[in-house]
Amino acid sequence: MTPAPRPDAPVALALSPHLDDAVFSCGGTLARLAGAGWRVVVATLFAASVPDPTGFALACQTDKGLGPEVDYMALRRDEDAAALAALGAEPVWLPFREAPHRGYGSAPALFGAPLASDAIGPVLATAIGDLCRRWRPRLLLAPQAVGGHVDHVRAIEAIDGAAPGVPTAWWRDFPYVLRGQDPAEPFRDRFARLPPVEAALAPADREAKRSACRAYASQLGFQFGGPDGLDAMLERAGPTERFRGAALP
Repeated sequence: MTPAPRPDAPVALALSPHLDDAVFSCGGTLARLAGAGWRVVVATLFAASVPDPTGFALACQTDKGLGPEVDYMALRRDEDAAALAALGAEPVWLPFREAPHRGYGSAPALFGAPLASDAIGPVLATAIGDLCRRWRPRLLLAPQAVGGHVDHVRAIEAIDGAAPGVPTAWWRDFPYVLRGQDPAEPFRDRFARLPPVEAALAPADREAKRSACRAYASQLGFQFGGPDGLDAMLERAGPTERFRGAALP
């Protein structure tokens, strides 16, 4: 078990679009930081429950075997808490709605151009600024939006809007980075200008990541075909997590 961080421990703040992105993409690095005495905080940007979802938003939970009476996001927050406990990290959940509740009405729309009617950017930027003032992180971790999911795109735009002035390691979004030969990368040119960073994971950190990823039980069938598919994808990813930007301790 990772010991509790010292009161004066440096803070690493991961800005995760969804309740699994940070763990899937850089859970081993988060475990490594926690094991080295950092206070690791994972703030999920789009974590709000939405009463009585309908249409495509409702289908996003019923296609995972969850009936309309289930508070889908409450279930996912519980999964996130368990996942982060396995890494020695702590959760923060922001009260913003995922894209299906902001007018994106189909799976293709989630990976298309952001809607002009989607006004989440300024309020999200303000919230990220507030997070940075609250936690005073020494290091940020954030997505590169590999795959092009609109919530990942909006996250990067909001981080830019917040201009936190904190060294940032931008992770390669998993599992999108392993899907297809040339996944969408709307910020490819931008991140290509930043230095590549690799985090080699010790066996204990890889196992902590695997345990944390498995805690997102509601997502494993949809994303990987089940726990065995997750394990196979993690094995394919190998013992290294890749970033662009700030060096990692």
